Amino acid sequence: MAYEVDFDNVSTTGLESSPVAEALAGLRANEARYFRNKYGHVFTVEPAGEARETVDRVHHILEAERGLVIASPPLEATAFQVENIRMAYVFYRSGLSINVMYTVDDGGKRAVGFKLSDGMEVPEELGAFKFARQKSKLAGTIRGSYFVIKKEY
Repeated sequence: MAYEVDFDNVSTTGLESSPVAEALAGLRANEARYFRNKYGHVFTVEPAGEARETVDRVHHILEAERGLVIASPPLEATAFQVENIRMAYVFYRSGLSINVMYTVDDGGKRAVGFKLSDGMEVPEELGAFKFARQKSKLAGTIRGSYFVIKKEY
């Protein structure tokens, strides 16, 4: 069942099994607010089991580009297009959020972003990345990193 993320009344709906559910919900709400304000897009997520195609696509890109396999189980995912950018998000039990930004135009920006919820440790599989800190009213301190996608997907 799809869930429309409300950034005015942050809820842990769908994320209750995460040990950092409140922070992960804030991180998810932060993303929802960004897409609503910038693009007028309503950020809607589905349970990972119902969004298998999105989860598999994100995992394929991680494996193909960097040999990464995320240990934590995915809880929710979403995929959508705003303007000429295809976006995919996966939210994990550990508090990790991964997004894939893929501009459909030739030569456009394409990247994978990682965001860590407040209170979670850096996952072992992401230990090689440097994380920058960002403050958010909804999510507390977000730590983020990314890499550029080199291949076509």
